Amino acid sequence: MKVEVVYALPEAVDAVSVSLPAGASLRDAVVASGLLERHAGIHLEKQAFGIFGRRALLETRLTEGDRVEVYRALALDPKEARRQRAAKKR
Repeated sequence: MKVEVVYALPEAVDAVSVSLPAGASLRDAVVASGLLERHAGIHLEKQAFGIFGRRALLETRLTEGDRVEVYRALALDPKEARRQRAAKKR
């Protein structure tokens, strides 16, 4: 089966298509993509992942055509960002 693994960076997107055996997990796709070697900031046990925009666990089984997404941590908490914008307007 073929799936796409995507990691969005502020300046670019690293997207890789990988072929996996039937029944492969999200973990298998991330490891096979080579993203772990290219991006030292990705940690399997600490990172958040998703499939087509919905959070998923590393053990989740994939199906043909899935898009696995590797999520980065937020640079700033959304509530804090709003507080800072509101403070600037005062």
